[in-house]
Amino acid sequence: METGLSGQVVLVTGVSGGIGGEIAPAFLAERARVVAHYHRERERAEGALAGCAGDWRIQGGDLTQEADITSLFAAAEGAFGHVDVLVANAGVWPPDDRPIHEMSLDQWNRTLAVDLTSVFLCAREFFRGIVRHKLDSPAVVLIGSTAGLFGEAGHADYATAKAGLTHGLAKSLKNEICRIAPRGRVNVVCPGWTVTPMVDRFTSQPEKVRRVLQTVPLRKVARPKDVAAAVVYLASEKLAGHITGQVLTVAGGMEGRVLYTPEEIDPGRA
Repeated sequence: METGLSGQVVLVTGVSGGIGGEIAPAFLAERARVVAHYHRERERAEGALAGCAGDWRIQGGDLTQEADITSLFAAAEGAFGHVDVLVANAGVWPPDDRPIHEMSLDQWNRTLAVDLTSVFLCAREFFRGIVRHKLDSPAVVLIGSTAGLFGEAGHADYATAKAGLTHGLAKSLKNEICRIAPRGRVNVVCPGWTVTPMVDRFTSQPEKVRRVLQTVPLRKVARPKDVAAAVVYLASEKLAGHITGQVLTVAGGMEGRVLYTPEEIDPGRA
């Protein structure tokens, strides 16, 4: 199906990660022009794009730093003139379960800086570009998480950041964007458990996978290409031009999380 993305300029953050490494090539397959952001792992970002036909650039930067974001968008505009679509994908999931009474303020602040504040900074720079270039139909796709919908014990920092992105930020921006671009849209894709390097430790433990899949009707863990397809759909004005402020969950129908194993339940207390 034709997406109408040919020639569009798409900036994707976090292309060195598993999901971002699928999103950027998915846009190139639609003949979009892509600016691929990475933070530290340039080789992984380049590897994701190696062999992809099309017009793309790669640019590094720490998205918690205003100056780096200014440089990122300046590089994109220098290469392509302006940015039509922002995909705010970059993020971090601290792998160790850490209940709130054991969580340091440093971890809390770091997670919110990477997963929420960086998205605010990217969106702010993108909106400034919309005004500067008088764009009519720009699009933003934010990458949330089912943790932001259901919560995630041991990861309150991550769940809080993703909830803020999915609800407060996205719902506000979808109203603000139309004040500066008549057909501008803001939507969110919320992946559930997805096979990526960020959760390798989880997916390598069959018992944990089995426990999570007890809540998933499709009984499988998502692949990055599943998330990338949803992002391309929402970015396309031709396919999703009357969709804004929505959350598309890519989680196999997951409705929540199993809280206890059978061994942890005492029927006598029921």
